[in-house]
Amino acid sequence: MLTIYNTLSKTKEVFKPLDGNNVRMYVCGMTVYDFCHLGHGRSMVAFDLVTRWLRYSGYNLTYVRNITDIDDKIINRANENGESFDALTARMIDAMHEDERRLNILPPDLEPRATDHIPGMHAMIQTLIDKGYAYAPGNGDVYYRVGKFVGYGKLSRKKIEDLRIGARIEVDEAKQDPLDFVLWKGVKPGEPSWESPWGAGRPGWHIECSVMSTCCLGESFDIHGGGNDLEFPHHENEIAQSEAATGKQYANSWMHCGMIRINGEKMSKSLNNFFTIRDVLDKYHPEVVRYLLVSSHYRSSINYSEDSLRESKGALERFYHALRGLPRVEAKGGDSYVERFTLAMNDDFGTPEACAVLFDLVREINRLRESEPEVAAGLAGRLRELGGLLGVLQLDADDFLRAGAEGKVDAAEVEALIQARLQARADKNWAESDRIRDQITAMGVVLEDSKGATTWRLAD
Repeated sequence: MLTIYNTLSKTKEVFKPLDGNNVRMYVCGMTVYDFCHLGHGRSMVAFDLVTRWLRYSGYNLTYVRNITDIDDKIINRANENGESFDALTARMIDAMHEDERRLNILPPDLEPRATDHIPGMHAMIQTLIDKGYAYAPGNGDVYYRVGKFVGYGKLSRKKIEDLRIGARIEVDEAKQDPLDFVLWKGVKPGEPSWESPWGAGRPGWHIECSVMSTCCLGESFDIHGGGNDLEFPHHENEIAQSEAATGKQYANSWMHCGMIRINGEKMSKSLNNFFTIRDVLDKYHPEVVRYLLVSSHYRSSINYSEDSLRESKGALERFYHALRGLPRVEAKGGDSYVERFTLAMNDDFGTPEACAVLFDLVREINRLRESEPEVAAGLAGRLRELGGLLGVLQLDADDFLRAGAEGKVDAAEVEALIQARLQARADKNWAESDRIRDQITAMGVVLEDSKGATTWRLAD
């Protein structure tokens, strides 16, 4: 029985899809004006994990993750670069997809782009105006009337009275209330624009997701997700817009993942304390980065550091050492591990406990690999199966353990020295065997002797 922590109710709830076995999930995606940083990777991996588990659990999932391809940051960056906004976003979308592939992130079923849904935004805005939830002051803008929506603040637990303290209206705005937010922005010189009933302009950020989600998934759907920095105001505003327009509950469950932090601060471009995904992947194997992101609970924050990445690498090395030398066979045995793994994941996607199960399984594989190799091989298949649900442990063990060797050591030379050492040991020429081992060690290579074989990897 799957339970999910619902930000709306602030409790774990038994997950019950709205439509039988069909699950509809929408996740706020990237604003594509720059390369994705590791904080974006955190969200992408978190909901990739949710996707894998829901499908493994037998649900028929439709996963939608949008792309914001028009906003102030995109326009400003395109102007800085001297290129059109659509040329910039096309490049950044391609880069995002490349980052996803390297991190073994499954593509969403649908990836709507804001600029493809302008007519739907016009329709929802007009509905809100007709119902009295929005107004057009005549300057090309359209605003949402926050004070009219009775449930405003129910997601973030913020009160309108508290929000009004210190709020103000900017000089160039025509709001009736400082809390009102923009649905449609009148065109400014040099900006891309679309025609609308209120004049040329472009959509506000919040209306984009309300329209794309309901267009792809219907007026009510099962799960809405994103980073916890989106809880207010973005997701709060989505609820206000969508529920005012449709008269129905927008999303049944709200899931928010934690942030990547550096020295206690959220990783973000605005704070200039971010590392792009590709920056990190230049230094660390993609699976090391992914394991760092899945081994912490999705709702917790992760402190980014070299130490945390080294710990992630060490954990994966332990897993792959257990798999090394065992044939790839169908998963067999280990039912108790599967049961514990399932209990952990069904408890709000409890990956720390699920990873602990994998470590216990590794200990059992290592205990049996010499005495009962066939049993150990079946358990190794089970380890790969469970690891696959986290998006890891699908590589060849030697390929992972020797990753980065290219350009650092000559693999053929290492193999030749290993054979010479084995011959020296067979001849009981221990001095020569030790000399060759020292030579290999000096190359930055670690030898690992096991029954009937010697393998190698790069030293840390």
